Amino acid sequence: MTKHPKDPGERPERPQSAEPPEIVLDDPAADIEAAMRDALSAVEAVEADAPQGNRQTPPSSSSGAARNQSADPAMSGTSETSEASETSEIDTLRREIADLRDRSLRTLADFDNFRKRAERERQEVRRYALLEPLRDFLPIADNLERALQAGGSAEDLKRGVELILRQMQELLRRFGVREVGADGEAFNPMVHEAVARTESDQVTMPTVTETLVRGYMLHDRLLRPAMVKVAVPPESAGTRQAQESSPRQSSDGGRGEPAA
Repeated sequence: MTKHPKDPGERPERPQSAEPPEIVLDDPAADIEAAMRDALSAVEAVEADAPQGNRQTPPSSSSGAARNQSADPAMSGTSETSEASETSEIDTLRREIADLRDRSLRTLADFDNFRKRAERERQEVRRYALLEPLRDFLPIADNLERALQAGGSAEDLKRGVELILRQMQELLRRFGVREVGADGEAFNPMVHEAVARTESDQVTMPTVTETLVRGYMLHDRLLRPAMVKVAVPPESAGTRQAQESSPRQSSDGGRGEPAA
């Protein structure tokens, strides 16, 4: 039994190219710029695979069409129509790929411009963030200069400095700055910094007795801790002896000294 020659009008199967990488854009933490570059890579991969499908045609089909062209004009016309349709489809795909590539490049360029513009604006905001507060502090500097240039007694100068101090404190309150409470309060290492320590039998817990440098808070954040003197309750004799003997025991390897 003889095998019939392959029909020259049959369309050759296209080789299945590798699928482009999947691009996930739903993840809110995904990098937009990386996603756009993946999209551009996918478009280039599809563009590279398109001509290969056009070139890979079975040789038997072309040779069979050449041998049977004179024998079967109808089959030859069908083959030419199929090839023309396939060429038109490939041209359409190429135009779509070129359009997608152009839009991807434009999107990448727009995103890069947005990123650079946002970085410039952020640097400008950081540079001029203190513009308004410093403008409000200028009248205080002007008043200090007037106080230094004004004549009068020491009492008048003191009264003028007190007025400037009240003006300064009012401005700090307007900005949300408040003073850290210290005198007579329990020592709080989160907002207090102890620079002196004394024993007193009038307290039962570490207590601030004097403020050396005032501390300040900005809303709920510490600007500067208050430097204070702290009074602590006196230690008992047993506690003091235990603290004095502990270094001696550690130096002796934990054996201790024999009792006298």
